[in-house]
Amino acid sequence: MIINRLVAKNWRNFQQINVPLRERQFIVGPNASGKSNLLDIFRFLRDIVKVDGGGFQKAVKDRGGVSNIQCLAAQNVEEVAIEIHIAESAISSPIWKYAIGFHQEKHGDCFASLTHERVWREDELLLDRPDSDDSEDPDRLIQTALEQSATNAKFREIGKFLRNITYLHLVPQFIRHVDAIQGKIIEDDPFGQGFLAKVASVHPSTRRSRLKRIERALKLAVPQFEKLEFVRDKITGQPHLQARYEHWHSSEAVHQENQFSDGMLRFIGLMWSLLENDSIVLLEEPELSLNIGIVPKLAPLISRMGRNNKCQVLISTQSDILLKEGCIDGREVLLLIPTREGTSAQVSSEIHDIRILLENGFTVGEVVLSKTRPNYIGGSVLMK
Repeated sequence: MIINRLVAKNWRNFQQINVPLRERQFIVGPNASGKSNLLDIFRFLRDIVKVDGGGFQKAVKDRGGVSNIQCLAAQNVEEVAIEIHIAESAISSPIWKYAIGFHQEKHGDCFASLTHERVWREDELLLDRPDSDDSEDPDRLIQTALEQSATNAKFREIGKFLRNITYLHLVPQFIRHVDAIQGKIIEDDPFGQGFLAKVASVHPSTRRSRLKRIERALKLAVPQFEKLEFVRDKITGQPHLQARYEHWHSSEAVHQENQFSDGMLRFIGLMWSLLENDSIVLLEEPELSLNIGIVPKLAPLISRMGRNNKCQVLISTQSDILLKEGCIDGREVLLLIPTREGTSAQVSSEIHDIRILLENGFTVGEVVLSKTRPNYIGGSVLMK
């Protein structure tokens, strides 16, 4: 299943969002236009339904409270609202719809409080809050029904789907220097601090299968690359990734992850995320650190792996090279446009001049990225 429509109000940069989504969706826009904040909507929904230590209140608190979530351009609007449609494909009618709205309580403990929570299965409304129980006990509105196993039996499938959302913005230094850093791993490990431990935790046959597929991709992307293996240190038992290249004379010569390039580590993390997930994968600027020859191959690779694992991939990017692949449909690219009233989000193929150029053979990289560049920038803007 995928989320094939996102509706949001008063979220971060956005006063209003109402956009269809595809199985592979690129998100482009200028710096500070809200690419990361748009992806964070999906992380927020995941955080609500966490089994261990999550929940609605923590999801809001981790983002600095309702006041930090609200769009600054939306004056006198207190409610933040999100609605998602979950379907089998981009063009299917939704099987599930989930909607949540909330604001900050003005009295008492100042919790975030639900203004509404609704669930539909196809056209049947299964949940509509606030209800009579909420009227009798208003404290119920500080928790969603989605996170409560006692009340979500009829729509538990939504929670299971959202719980599997994956976000990874792998920082190579965390893997390369894991022993030296030894810091607290951030919740959900978005930067890959525990990536090697994650690889080690997978069943050996599954791990071998995934690494073999990553190895095949690396052979296409990295000159002379031959083999990728998982090994454990014979003394400490610590997990390691190990690589070898065809041109090395000694059969014993290997590199471990602390000798891998930034690009190779990010590529391995990217591929692993796509292989382990059957829900939604959120990727921020996956082209970072990658060789310019590899970047054009990412779009079809992401599409193929996502399709094989039946997952949806949402990608923020500023790379025209990544988007120059001819197989990218204009409907797969959301363009974020900052305005005085907040950022708008539009499907690029629905913008008239972009659609005309796409129909005449231009790629989305050639057409759409030009819309994200600053209007007033030149060689004389260096600080004096």
